[in-house]
Amino acid sequence: MAPKFGTSGLRGLVTELTPDLVSDHTRAFLAACDIGAGLCIGQDLRPSSPRIARDIIAAARAENVRVIDCGALPTPALALAARHHGAAAIMVTGSHIPADRNGLKFYSRTGEITKADEAAISMALGRAPGSAEGSLETDAAAAARFVERYVTACGPTALGGRRIGIYAHSAVGRDDLATILASIGAEVVEIGRSETFIPVDTEAVDGETRQRIAAWVADMGLDALVSTDGDSDRPLLADETGAIVPGDVMGQITAELLHAKCVVTPISSNSGVTRKGFDRVDTTRIGSPFVIAGMEDAGGDVVGYEANGGFLLGFRAEGPAGPLDPLPTRDCMLPLIMTLLSAGTGKLSSRIAQEPPVVTMADRLQEVAQEASQPFVAALRESAAARADFLFGLGAEEVGCDLTDGVRMQLKDDRIVHIRPSGNAPELRLYVEAGSRSAAESLMQTGLVLLRQAVLGRHAVG
Repeated sequence: MAPKFGTSGLRGLVTELTPDLVSDHTRAFLAACDIGAGLCIGQDLRPSSPRIARDIIAAARAENVRVIDCGALPTPALALAARHHGAAAIMVTGSHIPADRNGLKFYSRTGEITKADEAAISMALGRAPGSAEGSLETDAAAAARFVERYVTACGPTALGGRRIGIYAHSAVGRDDLATILASIGAEVVEIGRSETFIPVDTEAVDGETRQRIAAWVADMGLDALVSTDGDSDRPLLADETGAIVPGDVMGQITAELLHAKCVVTPISSNSGVTRKGFDRVDTTRIGSPFVIAGMEDAGGDVVGYEANGGFLLGFRAEGPAGPLDPLPTRDCMLPLIMTLLSAGTGKLSSRIAQEPPVVTMADRLQEVAQEASQPFVAALRESAAARADFLFGLGAEEVGCDLTDGVRMQLKDDRIVHIRPSGNAPELRLYVEAGSRSAAESLMQTGLVLLRQAVLGRHAVG
């Protein structure tokens, strides 16, 4: 599949992210967007990321642009570095997708680019390479400033007495996360560090990983276990029983602790947020650009988060020990820390149980060609009869349908089934919502079987 813009930047197969293609998109970005004082570059730990970063640096310097190489660091840390320098940024990352794919995430001087910016970049492709030699600097303190942001806001004893495991795998922010937690009082236990890239999807944690996490928590006597995806902008959290805490539940807890007045979140997020007393809750299409646009429209004391838990802070908030300046890009550190803090000295599972009784789950069929998934979802969008045929296998009847992003079907018993094809990967996503974990698990299991029968059996990617 040729590289294309999706919900979170440009992504594609590494073999198709050639030096020419990467350089062309870099030149187009520099021409189409406000880059301010220069261009910051960051990367995750995929084997292909250093080469792609070098391609970006060379292309930008040839355009006589000041380049600041921030090295391997979390995506939100790069966004913070760009704000520090008054510059734009490009992060080399494929997030949670396998290592045979990678991508570019763009930030203008004002922050994460919009869909309009994406269109402008696409229109600017095909420019001739420059022949200048802009300056090249390094910012070795970028990650340290990111760490200090949370240590200053929380103080040295915020998580005192807590024993927290970190599933390190190949997450670029694994050491930063460990430093933050230890610096605010936690006893940190590292688990599962890997020098080979492991694609961890924090929104759709597979069964084998869930079992390993539960075993680690039990065997090591942990109060909680934390992790992130590859570029460390999406959180993963398990409580003291080993149960995964959904990202959108982390989001609504974090919004509450920061005293936000307005919440902006995609349509796929847990609807329990509407019961928590915020002045305003707005829903958007899936993807941080849409959440950011909604936050800009709302203004004031606004936050955003996605179902994957990535949290966007739109105002100057107060932590337990100090301020938190706005960082309106997807971040995993803030929801992890705030959710852990929300438990006080009690059990994390007890704190999660205090949230509205709405359970969401997300999973996906992988290696599903878009030429199969997109027509299938289009048929569901266009035809109530097609939706009824699909829901018949669930023994369910539709009472409402939201077409904001994909097809979100509300059932008679307040359950929700939401089907959406990925915009830039061969995946078909399924989101479900129910009043209990057992009901949500049952709905997810049956829903995946029906999707597989309808699509994957005939159209698997070879």
